[in-house]
Amino acid sequence: MTQEFVRQPAVSGTFYPGTARALRRALEEYLPATPPEHDLAGCVAPHAGYMYSGPVAGKLYAHLRIPRRVIVLGPSHTGLGRPVAVAPHAAWRTPLGDIPIDQELAAALVDELPTINFDADAHWREHSIEVQLPFLQARRPDVRIVPVCLQHLRLEDCLQLGRALARVIEAAGEPAGLVASSDMSHYEPDEEARGHDREAIEAALELDPAALYETVHRRGITMCGVIPATVMLEAVRHLGANAGHLVSYATSGDTGGDRSAVVGYAGLCFYRAAAQPA
Repeated sequence: MTQEFVRQPAVSGTFYPGTARALRRALEEYLPATPPEHDLAGCVAPHAGYMYSGPVAGKLYAHLRIPRRVIVLGPSHTGLGRPVAVAPHAAWRTPLGDIPIDQELAAALVDELPTINFDADAHWREHSIEVQLPFLQARRPDVRIVPVCLQHLRLEDCLQLGRALARVIEAAGEPAGLVASSDMSHYEPDEEARGHDREAIEAALELDPAALYETVHRRGITMCGVIPATVMLEAVRHLGANAGHLVSYATSGDTGGDRSAVVGYAGLCFYRAAAQPA
């Protein structure tokens, strides 16, 4: 059951600027002034500190038309709360203001599967969803969100959850976008990280959630949001997405300079492409 309280920011002032003025300046720097090319069906967006992943995230979000309703799937870094935890709050706060929770969509999702629960503990200190929100606010000021924090799940559970998301979105009668929050390889030499990330990206762009999940686990790729990405891919496949591409990629070595132990960042978008005439 949703509650009438606001989730306060956990990483404002550390992962991203802590004042509205400074945050707006940063977003203006990271978001290119280019027309969007695709409606957001699903995407993979990085969640590191903006000084590292902000350029990749900005190019991705500028590339997309954001619908009024967005479900943001993030991995659990804290280990707190239920395995599939929907935020029970009334709104989430950032320095740019409060973003309302889409109460109707959140309740429908919790009702769809017994494994999905309202749980505030999972979101208490978690950053993976929070860092996406200023970009969503900048691109769509009237956005409403459903934050969902995910612990590690079996492939079968990821696919079941993805299909449940697709059913809920279809029943809502209005488009809803899916953001899967994930960084890529962690703390490897730059060249090694890029090779591992290329494998994961290629699997994701096949729109094959099982291939992504199995590639990451088999190859030991340290993609922290593989569970959100797998769930998102299964959902958008059932919602009719048939295309995807890499919008931007970088490592922390590109911004920080140290290439001995980097983190990778990818911006991937997935959408329904119009059929080409025969």
